[in-house]
Amino acid sequence: MTNQVLIGQYIETHSVFHRLDPRIKLISLLILMLSFISLHTGISYLIASVFVIGLVYLTRIPVVVFWRGLKPLWIILLFTFAYHLLFTQGHIIWSWGWLEITTEGLQNGGRFVWRIVLLILLAAILTLTTQPLTLAYGLQKLMSPLSKLNVPVEQFSLMIVIAIRFIPTILEELERILLAQKARGYDITTLRFPQRILAYIPILVPLLFTIVQRAEHLSDAIDARAYGNGKGRTSYRQLHLQSIDYIVIGIAIVFAVSLLLLNIMNR
Repeated sequence: MTNQVLIGQYIETHSVFHRLDPRIKLISLLILMLSFISLHTGISYLIASVFVIGLVYLTRIPVVVFWRGLKPLWIILLFTFAYHLLFTQGHIIWSWGWLEITTEGLQNGGRFVWRIVLLILLAAILTLTTQPLTLAYGLQKLMSPLSKLNVPVEQFSLMIVIAIRFIPTILEELERILLAQKARGYDITTLRFPQRILAYIPILVPLLFTIVQRAEHLSDAIDARAYGNGKGRTSYRQLHLQSIDYIVIGIAIVFAVSLLLLNIMNR
């Protein structure tokens, strides 16, 4: 189950993305995500798809890892598609009672689902190619100007990264509890879908207890290392921008501007 999660995992492949400055990756990701929100034409979706597929290839991470990570999200994607399919007004191509399927509903459902997939893949590229501590350090550096306004950027960046890193940990705990139940002869996977949803409710109690326990252990470990509030904390590895970082941020800006102009021209 843990290997089916994209967010929070890190895979070392020595690709160009692994060598990039985390600040550049965060800014580039933000620029690309904002540009993807404006997608609305078929050609813009095609260009964005080719671009993301190219990024996935450059990570040198097996495509099956990305495909496996999208599987747990099929319920969200299916719900998104069904919502737009049933509640979008337009040219009716099929109806049954109050249910109506329109051409516009099919188009909107497909577009929104594919846009979510592209955004998830972009976020996955960031976390799969960046170590959690490096990501926290980069986020802290980007937010450092806010410290003059008494914003606790050190705690905030650490909190964000721990939350991301805890996603596979939570799933690992859930898998352990399910295995323990299976060892007692109670296999949830054999139940039907509605019964399976109800069977997960009793599992929430031990899962929440384990998460709180792990959070306390993590807090004790942070205190034992005298992390404190994080202010004035030094780092052995300093971040320095290289030529490849400027090239990557330039490509992200040019791509986002080109995509925006293409969308404006096709309106």
